[in-house]
Amino acid sequence: MSKSQAAAVVADGREVRVTSPDRVVYEATERTPQVTKLEVCEYFAAVGGPLMAAVGERPTAMERWPDGWREGMRLATGPQDREGDGFYQKRLPKGAPAFVETVTVTFPSGRTADELCPTEPAALVWAGQMGALTFHPWPVRRLDVDRPDELRLDLDPQPGTTFADARRVAGVARELLEELGLRGYPKTSGNRGIHIYVRIQPSYSFEDLRHAAIGFGRELERRDDRVTTAWWKEERGERLFLDYNQNNRDRTIASAWSLRARPGAPVSTPMTWERLAETDDPREFNLFTVPDYLADGNPWSDMDDQAFSLDPLLQLWETLPGGELNFPPDYPKMPGEPPRVQPSKKVAAHWDADGNRIEPERAGD
Repeated sequence: MSKSQAAAVVADGREVRVTSPDRVVYEATERTPQVTKLEVCEYFAAVGGPLMAAVGERPTAMERWPDGWREGMRLATGPQDREGDGFYQKRLPKGAPAFVETVTVTFPSGRTADELCPTEPAALVWAGQMGALTFHPWPVRRLDVDRPDELRLDLDPQPGTTFADARRVAGVARELLEELGLRGYPKTSGNRGIHIYVRIQPSYSFEDLRHAAIGFGRELERRDDRVTTAWWKEERGERLFLDYNQNNRDRTIASAWSLRARPGAPVSTPMTWERLAETDDPREFNLFTVPDYLADGNPWSDMDDQAFSLDPLLQLWETLPGGELNFPPDYPKMPGEPPRVQPSKKVAAHWDADGNRIEPERAGD
């Protein structure tokens, strides 16, 4: 098939046109052959049911790599970064088919956007046609985009730590969740990290969600000295960072069953706790192996059976010492937030008790 030809992929009865189907998206590795654009679209169709369970009816940003992904390529850091090879698409591009639906979301800046809201697997195949490899859904559904229904605990290995460290800490996290009467659902990140999801009652704000993650992280720190909630990298050391800020408005994690821009087309793969404990190399779960892995059933199939209260985690936030933590740099200054300056560069006299910068007095004032 020449590059000028197009192919068709059928997803749940709907045919989606795929242009440049032979374009190489992933180069071959020692363990995997090369992956074409057509194979990416076919993968999204093959896992359409479980993938829709993860992103369906949710505002979803697309991580697009229009020319495919190669070692050394870079993901743009924002709209002003014109040098990135890949980028996040938060607004649905013009010319999308009529079956590709949207939902309006509001960013922390107050600006709004009509973001992809998948309602059928064909929308995900279309996204693959547009160069999307990874889906980044909000933890809300479109019926109420201001009330999250997912808590996402992101265990992010820092330099000097490994997937094995993340797996061990995830076990400690599981025990803590169960003690609090909550059920966590783990998945690989597609790299070295592990994500744990908890289905929650959609009656809390994003601020509550973030504080629940902080409370959980602080208790996890108390139980395991290889865990940290330190926002500044210079303070983390060789520990697992629980990235509480992933629970802010407009902060997302790669969805379950998404491909990742890494060698070998790895997949962010949901697992049972037992399967996670047996997994040594998350790269074994990739575009080629995951469809067969799913033949044994979706390990997250019962996630929606029960929605939990955040109250036990919010109680940890209220009772454990530490107060407010830093927000991402693109957020407006938040009440009670510590100074947005690296601790090693902080001059105490330049900041008040609320974390606001005090401008030094000038001569003659």
